[in-house]
Amino acid sequence: MTHRFPCHLCETALLAEDAATGADMTCPQCGEVNVVPPTGDEVEEVRFTAKRAADDDEGLDMTPMVDITFLLLIFFMVTAAFSLQKSIEIPPPDKEEGTKQARTIEEVESDDDFVIIRIDKDNTIWVDESEAPSRQELLSKLRQAREGTPGSTSSGPSSLLVLADGDARHETVVLALDAGNAVGMESIRLATVDEDDF
Repeated sequence: MTHRFPCHLCETALLAEDAATGADMTCPQCGEVNVVPPTGDEVEEVRFTAKRAADDDEGLDMTPMVDITFLLLIFFMVTAAFSLQKSIEIPPPDKEEGTKQARTIEEVESDDDFVIIRIDKDNTIWVDESEAPSRQELLSKLRQAREGTPGSTSSGPSSLLVLADGDARHETVVLALDAGNAVGMESIRLATVDEDDF
């Protein structure tokens, strides 16, 4: 009759004859020499455990988070409305002109080379004493003033003066400046005036 006993080193199950009690037996798995235990002793039950490589804790996997971050970045880049900033070139100050005496608003108004736009505190735009309630009408009136009177050989005024009330909205003032730039005014000036000057 045979009985089982485990190897002392690798716990491989070994089989031995009852008559071989006390004899040496070499483990075929690890080569350890084991003494065959007697059959009457309680032999520990052989436990076969699958050896697993210890999983290294790599922490939180950041790959999905990086993917989501890039997706959000692309989403916001595609959906964001990038508006082009408009700008009006401002010429550098002329040294010779700086020594001259500055002109008053009355002198500029009397100059035929200027188109006058007035913006009152209610944000109403006036082009040479006629109201321009919309941007299209403002552009139309400025083009007519720029072209001059019909039948005239000379072109109209090439400069624009915007007189804005101190309480006028910034948006309305910028609309007037942009309109002057759109019709090709060579010189655009801005001045703030009191309500009494209107």
